Amino acid sequence: MLGAPELNVVVMGLGYIGLPTAAVIARTGARVLGIDVSATVVDTVNEGRVHIEEVDLDGLVSGVVARGTLRASTEVAPADIFVIAVPTPFADDHQPDIAYVLQAATSIAAVLKAGDTIILESTSPVGTTEQVRDLIAQLRPDLKVPGRCTDQPDISIAYCPERVLPGRILVELIDNDRVIGGITPRCARKALAFYRRFVRGACVTTTARAAEMTKLTENAFRDVNIAFANELSLVADRLGVDVWEVIRLANRHPRVNILSPGPGVGGHCIAVDPWFLVAAAPEETPLIRTAREVNDGKTDHVVAQAETLLAATGDAPVACFGLAFKANIDDFRESPALRVVQALAQSHADRIRVVEPYAQALPPTLADTGATLVDIDTALETCPVLIVLVDHDLFRSIPLEERRGKRVLDTRGLWPDQPLAPA
Repeated sequence: MLGAPELNVVVMGLGYIGLPTAAVIARTGARVLGIDVSATVVDTVNEGRVHIEEVDLDGLVSGVVARGTLRASTEVAPADIFVIAVPTPFADDHQPDIAYVLQAATSIAAVLKAGDTIILESTSPVGTTEQVRDLIAQLRPDLKVPGRCTDQPDISIAYCPERVLPGRILVELIDNDRVIGGITPRCARKALAFYRRFVRGACVTTTARAAEMTKLTENAFRDVNIAFANELSLVADRLGVDVWEVIRLANRHPRVNILSPGPGVGGHCIAVDPWFLVAAAPEETPLIRTAREVNDGKTDHVVAQAETLLAATGDAPVACFGLAFKANIDDFRESPALRVVQALAQSHADRIRVVEPYAQALPPTLADTGATLVDIDTALETCPVLIVLVDHDLFRSIPLEERRGKRVLDTRGLWPDQPLAPA
């Protein structure tokens, strides 16, 4: 874990992946400069504070900033290693957008020198690392780039996707295996030497394109399996069967492991990355496309269920439990829970009460809808209708006595002891 203090690292992007990555690298003794377009984020980090919720991240950032191994800026500076950890969203037509990656590469190109290494960590379509290489070659014709020269290149370029779980990022950045794909084998080895500074898991080298597809494959696999669970929940609803009991019983089979259904799929990975594969090979990905449509459609199904429940309860206030895309985090990106609440708030305005322990205020998309943010006690005291959208641990702690007599729509199987709601 101890590294040479003279190593200088730039991390492009200080979001949910970039900031923890920068802090973990800084802990090894390397001098890390984190780059972000937001001056507010930069100021927050330089004060030793964090702008995202992640277990133990605040203490780590505070420590490395105090020791002088991590600082933040809006301007790129020369370094030895450049790590790109910026967003890669998709457009309305589900085509991937790598503009932020290319902008980061453009900024890096201005300060590159011979011997430097660029590592792309952002989840990206297959071929993106090569596009970064080509852009660098265009912007810096004075440098020999890998794969575009016959002798030894001046710089190294590789791809190493993050594969961490929100809520466990600091642990998994260190303990999880890493797949490192180089433009050339030499590039992969240079990146491997860097990751060995702080990764205890196995580091496996391959090509950049194989590493890019590996990341997309991991998340498409999970999306397809979640889609099976969500589709099963629709069938169970139609047949009047408890899907949670069916899954529990089916999983007693030694070769069956059905995941839990929910109100859809969210987050910066699983809800997005499969579309990158579909966009790259639309004729060859009917299963992956269908899984995406099933999971997005499950959100519409939950909205319809909730609308039916609200129509049957007059003007009674309704408590929606959770906005995050998964339990015990403050990340609302692509969250199906947020989409459900937005749809209900548009139709029912001030009937909607939101319980989200990881939010200090409603997100902008809900701010002017008439919905209000309340705590658990207020929701239980004033709302006869409860809609569970996220399985935060705090919600699990609500005993049956406080839920008795409520009308409940539980999309997470959080309260299996909940009796049939009164008509």
